[in-house]
Amino acid sequence: MAWGHAPLAHRGRFLTPPADIADWLADALGHRPTNLAPFMQALTHGSHGEVHYQRLEFLGDRVLGLVMAQWLYELYPDEPEGHLSKRFNAQVSGESCASIARALGVPARLRLGKQARDDGGSSSTNILGDVMEALIGAIYLEAGIDTAQALIRKLWAEQVTGTAAVPQHPKSALQEWAAAHRRKPPFYDVADRSGPDHSPVFTVSVSVNGAGSATGTGSSKQEAETAAAKALLAQLK
Repeated sequence: MAWGHAPLAHRGRFLTPPADIADWLADALGHRPTNLAPFMQALTHGSHGEVHYQRLEFLGDRVLGLVMAQWLYELYPDEPEGHLSKRFNAQVSGESCASIARALGVPARLRLGKQARDDGGSSSTNILGDVMEALIGAIYLEAGIDTAQALIRKLWAEQVTGTAAVPQHPKSALQEWAAAHRRKPPFYDVADRSGPDHSPVFTVSVSVNGAGSATGTGSSKQEAETAAAKALLAQLK
């Protein structure tokens, strides 16, 4: 039975999993599942069937948030809440989670419907970020918070400890630039939305009155706004 094509779910349970999935999970996550069903669910998009990752993503998002908040609290004991929040938001963002998912090889193991796959769903930042959180939810359910924490700290180690500087989100940085130069706040406008519902592409323009404008694209409105703000900041600098 081929991975990514044949139906593997029946009444909420997955049947005949691919032979290599347990090995891949053990290597990628550092944990060999005793029950593959939730992990396969975590890798399944709604276009493939009724049993998909969204509930596990809901859980994994909260687990990631708790672990990350505690970790940052320990790493930066002298920083105020505002700086910790900036670090936190950067690490739990969809872009960050998707980056981890790509490094683990998740795109090749996503279970997508044919149309979603043809539309590039396996490279979607939104989907990959959600799936990464779903995998965290699955490992939390099977092995508990200590194992989930160890996994998160291992996978995010380079991102979290790679720089001492407090990350500045491009939208926040652009707003601060506008205020410092006595300009009105940046204005964002959705210029275009294309693609299917499961894999949309947004184009957003941003302008600062009297300073310039730029556009950005992304798989969500927020991602496109971030790209646009980053592009305008590059022009302003």
